Amino acid sequence: MKPRFKLSSLLLACLLLALVPMGGALAVDDGYSGTYTYNYDYWGELRDSPDAYRVETVIYNSTLGLDMPMRKPQSLFVRGEDLYICDTGNNRILKTHRDGNAFTLVRIYDTVNGAEPATFASPNDVYVDPEGCLYVADTNNNRVVKMDAEGRYLMSFVKPTDSTFDQSLSFLPAKVVADSVGRAYVLATNVNKGLIKYESDGTFTGFIGANPVTYSLWEYVWKMYFTTKEQRDQQASFVPTEYENICMDEEGFIYATNTVFSEYDLLYDNAKPIRRLNSIGTDILVKNDKYPPIGDLDWVEGSLNYGPSKFKDITVLDNDIYVAVDRTRGRLFGYDAQGIMLWAFGNKGNSAGAFLSAVSIEHMGKDLMVLDENECTVTVFTPTEYGSLIFKASEEYLAGDYDGSADTWREVLKLNANYNLAFIGIGRSLMREEKYEEAMSYFKMGHDRENYGRAYRYYRKDMVEQNIGWIVAIIAALLIIPLVLKWTKKIKGEVQAYESRQIAR
Repeated sequence: MKPRFKLSSLLLACLLLALVPMGGALAVDDGYSGTYTYNYDYWGELRDSPDAYRVETVIYNSTLGLDMPMRKPQSLFVRGEDLYICDTGNNRILKTHRDGNAFTLVRIYDTVNGAEPATFASPNDVYVDPEGCLYVADTNNNRVVKMDAEGRYLMSFVKPTDSTFDQSLSFLPAKVVADSVGRAYVLATNVNKGLIKYESDGTFTGFIGANPVTYSLWEYVWKMYFTTKEQRDQQASFVPTEYENICMDEEGFIYATNTVFSEYDLLYDNAKPIRRLNSIGTDILVKNDKYPPIGDLDWVEGSLNYGPSKFKDITVLDNDIYVAVDRTRGRLFGYDAQGIMLWAFGNKGNSAGAFLSAVSIEHMGKDLMVLDENECTVTVFTPTEYGSLIFKASEEYLAGDYDGSADTWREVLKLNANYNLAFIGIGRSLMREEKYEEAMSYFKMGHDRENYGRAYRYYRKDMVEQNIGWIVAIIAALLIIPLVLKWTKKIKGEVQAYESRQIAR
């Protein structure tokens, strides 16, 4: 896994940029548009695949009948059949309801009854709990405000007065999630100690999940040995970076995305652009694939438009499959609970299924919704037959229906014979059914050495147990026969010696 710095790629990039008028926008970055879908094989080569998703509908300002069009919306949130849109530029939250493929505007939250100030100022995020209470990251009002479904003020989460929080910093909450008991986790701009944690009563209780400090050996050596103390004091310290976005799954784990990293850290899984944080902030994301979940495996070094994937937002489906949206190329990357890439699709542009500036992603069931801040649209994607089969196979396996999962993966192979995960999925199901020899053949086709080795160990153990009688007999024979022969030879020698003595007499 490594970026391919090809001269042809650089020339193509220069040519495309030269064709764009000054101040213009590049609609498509690599010749593909819409929902073009692909994956990577064992060797890291891109492989076309059937579409996993298709565009179901697009929500426009006119769709919702808005008198005041959306302006720079920043985030989405889904609760049941309700879709909430954080219309940042207009200082309001839009609540819509889905009925089939139709979305209807239900309510506009632009004031908080009983709060001071009563209006929002550049709200950047919204979270809605199961009771319908809204948590709004009211950025320029320096608070996270909680209100009920009717817009009545309940409480605020404000700047911590604790000594661990730098009091010289402004409190600018950008993202917020809450757990089942009302604890809030806030991502604030310019705070690099991790997520700010509040109890349900608004009490600040510390930070969790701080990004580890990353720097190169050269940076350290240069700073320590080739600069004066005055220069070091003027330079920025090695400090952790802040996260880009956060999302909480059904189990209460927080998924966080990180876009500030060295490109070379991606090669050794040091960048960790996607993390799954437990209650104490430890990253427990499972990564059992050859390549970690970093998005595209090919990029041009140092390029803004052709560089590595940088995940702007992430959403986690009920089956532990997570999908991240890449701001570099406007693509969506899906991964299963083992960190194996399922598919990637999307692009930059203004055609159906492409985005000018994708800033937020959510899901409603298995449908995906992506917010474009420049177009002020929400694109709704629904799974195709191919995508539905991948979901079905994964869910059957998690539910313990291994026969059903293997059969469904075989259906996937009929649509995409190059899909490694299908071979691995069949192998997993067969191994669960203790059909180890068959499982080995599928793991071999899926280039899964780890599971192949595991299946081989079980197969060898079974072979030993099934043939233990013959094995013991053979071992016994190998041990006893030489003793018998030796004893026989000894007796024969003694008889011959006796006979010789008798003849001599």
